[in-house]
Amino acid sequence: MIVKRIVGPKGQVVIPKDVRDALGLREGSEVVVELRGDEVVIKRAKPEYEEESFTDYFTRTHARKLDKPVDVEKMLEEEIEERWRTSTRMSSSTR
Repeated sequence: MIVKRIVGPKGQVVIPKDVRDALGLREGSEVVVELRGDEVVIKRAKPEYEEESFTDYFTRTHARKLDKPVDVEKMLEEEIEERWRTSTRMSSSTR
């Protein structure tokens, strides 16, 4: 799609509604403006969580803290018990 627009007195350009809708742009959305030679490229800005790597996200030290303590050993024991019950039920039903 190619659409011609006029640059306003403050350097503003209106992005057509169908383009805004296709990119999920709303009032207040952030965009990235990039100059490529003699072209201007406008892209939807990625949220911060999309920009950082998977490893960085899960290893950063400033992550939100848990609201309550978690007993990991208890969770593992419950998971093991559940898997054991499931496997014994499945093996007894195949007999």
